[in-house]
Amino acid sequence: MTHEPLRSRLRGELLEPGSHAYDDARIIWNAMIDRRPALIVRCRNAADVVASVDHARSHGLAIAVRSGGHNVAGYAVCDGGLMIDMSLMNAVRVAPELDRAYVEGGATWGDVDAATTPFGRATPGGLISATGVAGLTLSGGIGWLRGTHGLSCDNLIAADVVTARSELIRASETENKELLWALKGGGGNFGIVVNFEFRLHPISEEMMFFAPAYSEEDANEIIPKWRDYMATAPDEVSGLAEFSTIPRDPLYPERTWGRRVVTLAAVYDGPADEGERVMQPLRHLGVPLIDFSDRMPYRVLQSIYDGLFPKGRDRCYWKSTYLSRLDDATIGEITARLALRPSEQTYASIWKFGGTMQRISAASTAFGDRSMPFMLSLDAIWSDPRDDHTNIEWVRDIWRDMQPFSTGRLYLNFPGFGEGNTLVRDAFGSEIYARLQHVKRAYDRYNIFHLNQNILPQ
Repeated sequence: MTHEPLRSRLRGELLEPGSHAYDDARIIWNAMIDRRPALIVRCRNAADVVASVDHARSHGLAIAVRSGGHNVAGYAVCDGGLMIDMSLMNAVRVAPELDRAYVEGGATWGDVDAATTPFGRATPGGLISATGVAGLTLSGGIGWLRGTHGLSCDNLIAADVVTARSELIRASETENKELLWALKGGGGNFGIVVNFEFRLHPISEEMMFFAPAYSEEDANEIIPKWRDYMATAPDEVSGLAEFSTIPRDPLYPERTWGRRVVTLAAVYDGPADEGERVMQPLRHLGVPLIDFSDRMPYRVLQSIYDGLFPKGRDRCYWKSTYLSRLDDATIGEITARLALRPSEQTYASIWKFGGTMQRISAASTAFGDRSMPFMLSLDAIWSDPRDDHTNIEWVRDIWRDMQPFSTGRLYLNFPGFGEGNTLVRDAFGSEIYARLQHVKRAYDRYNIFHLNQNILPQ
């Protein structure tokens, strides 16, 4: 099979096995994923994406789409197919009115924050700046600004999309409106977004990141107090309770090395002085072992977790479930199972939902129902391939055991490896899923875009 016709159409670069940059381009964030595409196109513009889709469809090649390459399931790369690498398409433009940002489909949240924060503006992203805008947004986008401004997808105004028929179309409130609805949480099922248009919001010059860390041994006393504080906290406070282990690193006091902790991480979307006053009770729920709290610009805040999750270093299996309640019995079940985690590199978090995120109606976005009060995220991380089975099975076991406390749904940005015949349907619920199937059939009836949290055409 000759690929010269494709090469002649590209502004970007076509890579094949043996090409000088091939191996670098196929490596993504999760070190467990080691796949070898037949072709990698490093796109420079929307025309490159159109040409790539056209070539893949004509030659029966599976299509993988890479933005930030951060999805834990590894959808960004495939074996034997065509990988559309959009990482070079990372431009961000802020409107002169400072009310919106235009973001290319390969940008990361670090690219967005670098362009918007000098103007005192932001749009809700995730917690790691190296995450791709596309992947996070298309499956929801839960971050520190959720209480005041909702999810990333809630701030999506419009998008330019390359369809399965190699057409470039626009989705907005006036054009392809149902497609825009589907892009707000329905994943990469309907086409390749080459440009996003986001709503921007004013942010304070300096914000308060609050993160007292308590001994995990005291979690059954600390978490109920945290739950009660978060129940009455203002919308400006978005937080989570994170279980982890302090590494043996000079960055941390030696007395804390190897200690398991529960860190009550929270951000106040407002002036730092005000945030420190409002969140002060989090420091007095017990005796903190260490306190990571600090004042910082939003752009810095968005990158503080980056060093913990470097590209291609660690083996990862992350899975989530939405909790219907967090009573003392549920907390006891969670802490007992987290105490058995096999890797000290693992993180697990209880996310509190509320504010603007929950006030948005279920029907207005494909993300669907917002009534769940909490999410449990199980983020297994380890280094040795020999430990794959132990860590994966630990996550699957605890995930299964927590279902009596769950709404039955999960966050599709933390999907494990996407296994399970009903996983995607369960994540949306039957009504939203059926509506998404209609959209899928309209824009990708032959399921060309199936390397994702896949929705089968109705």
